[in-house]
Amino acid sequence: MTGPGTPLRVGLVGYGLAGSVFHAPLISTTDGLVVDTVVTSREERRAAARAALGDGVRFAASPDELWERAGDLDLIVVASPNRTHVPIAAAALRAGLAVVVDKPLAGTAAEARELAALAEERGQVLSVFQNRRWDNDFLTLRRLVADGELGDVQRFESRFERWRPQPKGGWRESGDPAEIGGLLYDLGSHVVDQALTLFGPAVRVYAESDVRRPGAAADDDTFIAITHEGGVRSHLYVSATTAQLGPRFRVLGSKAGYVKYGLDPQEADLRDGRLPAAGAPWGVEPRELWGRLGAGESPVTGGGTPVESVPGDYPAYYAAVAAAVRGEGPVPVTALEAAAALDVLEAARRSARDGVSVEISA
Repeated sequence: MTGPGTPLRVGLVGYGLAGSVFHAPLISTTDGLVVDTVVTSREERRAAARAALGDGVRFAASPDELWERAGDLDLIVVASPNRTHVPIAAAALRAGLAVVVDKPLAGTAAEARELAALAEERGQVLSVFQNRRWDNDFLTLRRLVADGELGDVQRFESRFERWRPQPKGGWRESGDPAEIGGLLYDLGSHVVDQALTLFGPAVRVYAESDVRRPGAAADDDTFIAITHEGGVRSHLYVSATTAQLGPRFRVLGSKAGYVKYGLDPQEADLRDGRLPAAGAPWGVEPRELWGRLGAGESPVTGGGTPVESVPGDYPAYYAAVAAAVRGEGPVPVTALEAAAALDVLEAARRSARDGVSVEISA
């Protein structure tokens, strides 16, 4: 562990979409963190990393090179394909390093709990990158729920929909179960995590999952219904085949409802190379995209009152990770929280396969 005031040194495993668009920019702009080494064997990705992170960044061809010099590092970030998450995270923990793993943490809840137990045994931080907890719409909804603006929430509808009629290929759309591909585990990891964070444990799950696009091999249109322990019902939609996008959130309570269209702007900004900077606006949404709160009317026809969106705050995740590694704060998004979401994803897969509702035991 580096001393006080010295940045924590990060080994970033993977420099594809997740590593280059999300993790590297957020790590490099977080006080107290620095990307020391990027693990990639592809020269074009090394060149991109040098351009983004500076000539001082080091490279490794495989994660095994990191374990050989674990004393030079403090934190490993796993942004490689899903099938590699568990073995790399376990190796990092055994090497005495704190770990962040991109979602999904694992293919099964059992594997996630095994990693949680290993982290506890080794006394290391293990966190899962569920960045959508820091989306502007989620932060706004969380505040509305906490303030009682909706009354007792009865139904939570969440949509993460896209229009991609042609498959892009690659491991994310592979039909090989070992790859942990498909939208259920990709976007589904986000919407399920948000539902559980807002409304607590799931007791029953029903799902429908389809492969709709010609040439696709993994689910690309999936619906998940969750009954929460507290009585709230969540209806979650993830799709690559949605020709007309629905609201991102529609939340109905005994007092009022909240409807929000559009996606948080942070991903688009990061993809375009815009970075968070101290003192500069970040994650701010224009008024015309704010959600609306009201009762008895449609927001499309002007019903309800605009609710200013809380600015999105992905930088808060890595700031919390840095604090946790230094022993100065709690771990953001624990492995056990990820395991609870994986319980739901596994139940959804079984439900869709067998056409049944699946109970989740406490």
